[in-house]
Amino acid sequence: MMDKPWGKNYESGVPHEIDADAYPSIWAMSAAAIAKHGDAIAFSNFGADLSFNDIDRLSENLAAYLQSELGLKKGDRVAIMSPNIMAFPVTMFANMRAGLVQVNVNPLYTPRELQHQLNDADTVTIIIFSGSTPVLAEIIAETSIKNVIVADLGDCGNGALPSPPTDERLSDVVKFTDAMARSEKHTFTPVDISGEDLLYLQYTGGTMGLSKGATLTHRNLVANIIQITTFLGAWIREGEEVVVTAIPLYHIFALMVNCLSYFSKGGRNVLITNPRDMPGFVKELGNYKFSVITGVNTLFNGLLHTPGFAELDFSALKLSAGGGTAIQEAISNKWREVTGLHITEGYGLSETSPVVTFNVAGRDEFTATIGIPMPSTDVTLRDDDGNQVAMGEPGELCVMGPQVMTGYWRKPEETAAVTTADGYFRTGDIAILTPEGRLKIVDRKKDMILVSGFNVYPNEIEAVVANMDSVLEAACIGVPDAQTDEAVKLFVVKMPEAEVSAKDVIAFCRENLTAYKVPKQIAFIGELPKSPVGKILRRELRG
Repeated sequence: MMDKPWGKNYESGVPHEIDADAYPSIWAMSAAAIAKHGDAIAFSNFGADLSFNDIDRLSENLAAYLQSELGLKKGDRVAIMSPNIMAFPVTMFANMRAGLVQVNVNPLYTPRELQHQLNDADTVTIIIFSGSTPVLAEIIAETSIKNVIVADLGDCGNGALPSPPTDERLSDVVKFTDAMARSEKHTFTPVDISGEDLLYLQYTGGTMGLSKGATLTHRNLVANIIQITTFLGAWIREGEEVVVTAIPLYHIFALMVNCLSYFSKGGRNVLITNPRDMPGFVKELGNYKFSVITGVNTLFNGLLHTPGFAELDFSALKLSAGGGTAIQEAISNKWREVTGLHITEGYGLSETSPVVTFNVAGRDEFTATIGIPMPSTDVTLRDDDGNQVAMGEPGELCVMGPQVMTGYWRKPEETAAVTTADGYFRTGDIAILTPEGRLKIVDRKKDMILVSGFNVYPNEIEAVVANMDSVLEAACIGVPDAQTDEAVKLFVVKMPEAEVSAKDVIAFCRENLTAYKVPKQIAFIGELPKSPVGKILRRELRG
């Protein structure tokens, strides 16, 4: 185990260890917040508000419906495929208190991506945004889905908002509002939940182009919430924080840091449904004296270049938290010029619930590091043989702590592949420990590409493109990009005498991949560089 030189950087009063069993479940932690903050606003969206008591009432009603009418039992998987709208937190807390396992699904998934995730998780029930129903309609016959509940923008307080229609190919769907109305004739039966029970299946990249589910328990999330709120300490004022939640809630960063952590402290989450609409985003920000905003490098950069942003009231802002990908110094400097604060950077993964490290909040500095480990978190930096490297030398960042997943869903071999002999999780990221006791990511051992903070796995793209009749083989890498930090560049070897253009490849990818995974650059080459055993050498493609 590495010495802990980072401990000297903890703020006064921040303990080095936390009690991961302080609450038996996330619902127990959330119920305590509800009891304490009652009529205070918990969520805002499109001008509508839900209080802590509203969340309690609505989630209990939905949980009763799921139990009584759908017959769902503890441990059953329920997928939620939705942007940041009011139905999301209501569904999440319903799942949580009923002991159900939530499968978080990107609402922009293609049919192929959705089919794999639903089938891999053995999901019978999905709660889905109406705008995503055409994707479900394409593949529902090839899945185990039996129950479809459709949520609209106007549900739970936003009744005047129009939503896209539900795809007509879907039969026997239930509107979210109808489920809530029918729940009133049922009584919710409380469920005994322990810290070891599963809470989320958080899907991340896998081999052969298929994603795999990180199994996150109630204890994992309780621990990480206590870790981050304890680490931030006085920077969280109980019952006073207004948090801008623009990162999608299906992403573990927003789900844990924004939603669950600040909910536990009586904070108000302002849900941004479409952050890509930057003018609309800025207009919405003008309605609040927000104290916290989280984002990725490209989101901060986008706001800085949107008219009206610099004129907003930043007098209450005290934390701008960045993650997902490296925050660029130029953007942090510009952010400070406009808002008065540097962006405070952290690091985490789906497999770690997610927060592993964070910089100390409130310091007027840009460190170009991912900060220091959370309380009760050990890290080591190791070489390819698993040996700990010397201070200042690069090594794979390996993590041990109560926030680390129990494993990949039904994939023991892949779980073993990312676990060291002494029980540390291997992140695949190469880091160094600075003399100041901070960690700095210097490279990625994996070939993963980070596009606007979202993980893109070359195996998945290559497996999709391999289905094109005109393509012999393909390989992709990440390349620098001014808008998205990294972009996907795909190298394609054509079949002999085949006619295929870059537009053809991109169009095929758009049909089968979420937008951020679609290659931005296509290069046709005669053959791919390979090792003697035939492994594609992506490092040679990088030049």
